[in-house]
Amino acid sequence: MKVALVHDWLNQIGGAESVLIALKELFPEAPVYTSIYDPTAMPAVMQRWEIRTSAMDRIPRIHQHHQAALPLYPFVWEQFDFSGFDLVLSNKSGFCHGIITPPETLHLCYCLTPTRYLWNTDSYLARENVGRLRRTLLPPLLTALRLWDHAAAQRVDGYAAISRAVQDRIENFYQQESTIIYPPVATERFAAGEREAFFFIVSRLIPYKRIDLAVAAFNQLGLPLVIAGEGRDRAALEAAAGPNVRFLGKVSDDEVADWMGRARAFIFPGEEDFGITPVEAAAAGTPVIAFGRGGARDTVIEGETGLFFDEPTADSLADAVRRFESSSFDRVQMQRHAQRFDTAQFKAQITAWVEAQVTENKQRRTQNSSASSAALNSEQDSSADRA
Repeated sequence: MKVALVHDWLNQIGGAESVLIALKELFPEAPVYTSIYDPTAMPAVMQRWEIRTSAMDRIPRIHQHHQAALPLYPFVWEQFDFSGFDLVLSNKSGFCHGIITPPETLHLCYCLTPTRYLWNTDSYLARENVGRLRRTLLPPLLTALRLWDHAAAQRVDGYAAISRAVQDRIENFYQQESTIIYPPVATERFAAGEREAFFFIVSRLIPYKRIDLAVAAFNQLGLPLVIAGEGRDRAALEAAAGPNVRFLGKVSDDEVADWMGRARAFIFPGEEDFGITPVEAAAAGTPVIAFGRGGARDTVIEGETGLFFDEPTADSLADAVRRFESSSFDRVQMQRHAQRFDTAQFKAQITAWVEAQVTENKQRRTQNSSASSAALNSEQDSSADRA
């Protein structure tokens, strides 16, 4: 098959880009279509890829401010030409599922989430501190984009979801069924170290990650908390943190693995679509204390690989940490659990899903062709009878 990969934007590295790298390893000859591409912000491996960008990529400073181009995305994605491809596989959290493919081309979507700021707008705006003027102007635009987003979702021939939470959203917002395939996690990078007293977080320091809850909870507890990562919330978080909370800033992958393997527990305070870091913690034999919604329900087993807290409050998280003090966890069992999410498992499941979808599509086309031929023959026979 001639395959193309589609990805929303390539100007920051995160879980979505890890998925894309794994997909590219499965389909090494496939070109990657994206709205914008900033090679200076992306892994070196991508510089060897064939990457085809939209006209948006030529807008000055778009790599730093792609959110400002929100109204353009539907138009941008509908301009790409996928003639000649047998399969297009979109890796979507934004708008890239809105491509238009020829009738003979199969379009499968690996859905990281239905576009969050379209379908969970109130929560998104509350956490992003959007100003009054933008709050006034955004609702009509978002309504129009939701209508386009739903219509675009009907063009897709098959969906895979990254978690049960995302599967539910695909059904609720798009009225489409999906298969759950968990994202790839490089579990081999992690190993158990000598346990120490500190609790650990690695995250982008941005509002929806809810690192503020962790800082407030550990201010109450007085226990040592180490936070790795950068983001626009760092200054405010540091100002609110007590002396028991340490900020590392940006750290390497090797440093993350080292801290993860030595931590007493990993803290996961936000609601995520999936959440790779709880799986990385399990691979390091480190239990997780997580907010009990979203993808954490797929990656954390209560009492076996971690504990949940039920309310998005500092008090609820602090109570969970206190419960954790009297709990015990089997490192080997946690590491065995993490293997369910290994990159090799992801690749095997994606391959099986694509093959099944291709076979089903061929069968459907054969049936439609046979039905059309039968209808044509019937019409010809009726015409002959009337003659």
